[in-house]
Amino acid sequence: MVIDIPANFIEQVKNIDWGSVREAVADYGPALTVLRDTWDRETLAQIAEGHLFVRDAVLNEAIAKNLGTDGSVRSIVLRSHANGRLDLLCTTAKKYKKVELSGTIEEFVHDGDKSYAVYRVREKNIPDHGFVSWVFSRVSLSMVERMMGRFDVSENLPVEIHGNRVHVDFREMLAASKLGQTEFQGHKLMDMIEIEGASVQEGGIMFDTKLNVPDDVKTALKELLRERRLSASEESTEKGEKP
Repeated sequence: MVIDIPANFIEQVKNIDWGSVREAVADYGPALTVLRDTWDRETLAQIAEGHLFVRDAVLNEAIAKNLGTDGSVRSIVLRSHANGRLDLLCTTAKKYKKVELSGTIEEFVHDGDKSYAVYRVREKNIPDHGFVSWVFSRVSLSMVERMMGRFDVSENLPVEIHGNRVHVDFREMLAASKLGQTEFQGHKLMDMIEIEGASVQEGGIMFDTKLNVPDDVKTALKELLRERRLSASEESTEKGEKP
């Protein structure tokens, strides 16, 4: 996938020291703090290049954190396969004991106007709509956590089930997150990322991504980089080092 920002700019952004820049430019503190806490350099680089691979272990860790300890579901474990199947093993305290589902991701989209995922169960009939809605709300949000940061899990995440297709709408949840509530140069940070799809591979899920950085934001970030470099150069000079 070809992104719409210059390759040399991507290289610059990958090397930003967010903490130092935040201190140097206090006006941009909130936005830079959210960016730093949400994306490490490796994640940002992969998003910019158009493909972000998230391993099962990372997803399962995020799901475990979002489950809490008060619900009837004790664990949800994902396992991705080379044939495109995504298996879910749910362990519960009561009624179902263990519920196994196997299916495929038909859609996974975030483009500013809409944010949703569609999972089709291929094996095992859906046992209970309330139970499955709860499970897939946690699974879907955990899948976008690497790109959108941590957020509080809502009990009211819209989930629709038609036959064996589960549609999860997480637009409002993302809008309420730190990334959704923070702007940089008048642009919402969450709108700078697009997710165009997701494919299940052996050991994890590959997300097709796009980084949309408006021209004025690119200019501002370049200025931050310039100021950071000047500051570093001045420090080196004061210490008697070569700039």
